[in-house]
Amino acid sequence: MNLVKQISKWRFVTVVVLLAVMPCALAWHLAHLQVIPGKEKGFRFLQSAGEARTLRTQKISAYRGVITDRHGELLAVSTPVTSIFANPQKVKNIQVDAIAKALNIDAKELKKRLSRYKNKQFMYLVRHLPPHEADEILKHKFAGIYAEEEFRRYYPAGEVAAHVVGFTGLDDKGQEGVELGFDSWLAGEQGTKRVIKDLKGNVVKDLGLVRSPKAGSDLALTIDLRLQYLAYKELKSAIAQQGAKSGSLVMMDAASGEILAMVNQPSYNPNNRENVKAYQLRNRAMTDVFEPGSTMKPFTIMAALETGKYTPDFKIDTNPGHIFVGGKMIPDPVNYGIVDLTKIIVKSSQVGISKLALEMQPETIRDMYFRSGLGQSSGAGFPGESIGFLPNRSKWHPIEQATFAYGYGLSVNAVQLAQAYSVIASGGNFHSAGLVKNQETMQGQRVVSKEITQTITEMLKQVPKKGGTATRAQIASYPVAGKTGTAHKVGGAGYADDKYIALFAGFAPADAPEIVAVVIINEPPSEGNYSGGKSAAPVFASAVEKALKIMRVPPVAHENTHVASLLKRNLTP
Repeated sequence: MNLVKQISKWRFVTVVVLLAVMPCALAWHLAHLQVIPGKEKGFRFLQSAGEARTLRTQKISAYRGVITDRHGELLAVSTPVTSIFANPQKVKNIQVDAIAKALNIDAKELKKRLSRYKNKQFMYLVRHLPPHEADEILKHKFAGIYAEEEFRRYYPAGEVAAHVVGFTGLDDKGQEGVELGFDSWLAGEQGTKRVIKDLKGNVVKDLGLVRSPKAGSDLALTIDLRLQYLAYKELKSAIAQQGAKSGSLVMMDAASGEILAMVNQPSYNPNNRENVKAYQLRNRAMTDVFEPGSTMKPFTIMAALETGKYTPDFKIDTNPGHIFVGGKMIPDPVNYGIVDLTKIIVKSSQVGISKLALEMQPETIRDMYFRSGLGQSSGAGFPGESIGFLPNRSKWHPIEQATFAYGYGLSVNAVQLAQAYSVIASGGNFHSAGLVKNQETMQGQRVVSKEITQTITEMLKQVPKKGGTATRAQIASYPVAGKTGTAHKVGGAGYADDKYIALFAGFAPADAPEIVAVVIINEPPSEGNYSGGKSAAPVFASAVEKALKIMRVPPVAHENTHVASLLKRNLTP
């Protein structure tokens, strides 16, 4: 009996000791796991393993800076959107049809995409949905389907300003135009935050910011949206009516060189680029170069006047209406006989300008072209600008010297041509072409004397008058100074006989210029109305007159007001 009692007591003590030791052992083990850092697979390991399964770093998209015109009108703005993505490894096969229906996509195509990404943990399903549409999809709580907040670019002016502003890609990075050229300025910096997610990928706790997003900087352009709309409408109408291949129209502030409008045809809608072709994306006013033809004659005469050997009354004999240079005949439409320098401009005499150029050093003409901005960047900062070609030969053949004087053998873009004419309009000051609005007005660099540019202006004022090559450029309310150009295009076997570029470059009001404008019509119909005076000049007149009225420039009575009124009504003066 005593033995039984002793055994029971021993068992009792043993059980008590075990019960006392076990919690201590458990506590010791937990301490090793959760407190003592040196223990293999201790608390740090378990903590990192847990965080690896639940703790995530999420990006916070930065707001891209807005782009405005010179008056603060929106040209590009970002709006919040939601993108839907999937973890293919967590998407349940039985839900694929329902997911496809919610996304409004083909179920078979979705299955193929999920199969291609089966070894991945991320794939986009649809990008940039309006938040309310994304909520309709997310409310189903499909396994493996998640969302992220982003921004999408919207362009209020649409195709009107598309070539200037450009657009961003799906990842909000600039792809074309100003969006590309000033991407680092506009983009800002993404932020990040730490969150805890459950096994389904849902955020259960927001742990706070790691880095706040930094919004991009805003950008104000020199473009005047009112003039941009006007120029676009006028050019689009002209290209459609004439059946031309393409065209450009540039308006520039005569005093500062700031670009007020820059439009092209054909264009595109940056808000919907689904069916856009590559040729529609080009800002032709900046990227396309051409031989400027007779629009260069005023600069050749300006170079001649600068030598001091010539005056506006200097006479040149153009008889018998053509000249042979190096075996090539250079003709005029008719025999103008003996002409002065003004008449060379008014009648656009090839013979007269060629004979004048052959008396001069070609470097003198080239230097005038270069000082006027040709053969170099316009300074606008536009990506993809073509600077053209300005030859610099050690030896010039006579035919090269002659044709160079009337705009062949060199190439320019439309902005460069407007920039060159702004030298005349501003009284001899050269300004870099401005596209981004500066708070301070940039001072121009004097490259030609004011007296010479005034003389050239008087010559250019005669071109739109009766007897000149650009009567259709005259404006009833304002006197115009300008020059036509009609250049043959280069084909596979030299210059094409039936393909032209029609040009008009000028400014108004002639005596106190506000706007310099250049109109380029590429391949107008070759039957009859392909010249600069018939194809490009009317576009200049219509666009510039309306632009000056929008700018509230007071009308100026001038001697050709009646003629301009008749032309506007398509009557013969």
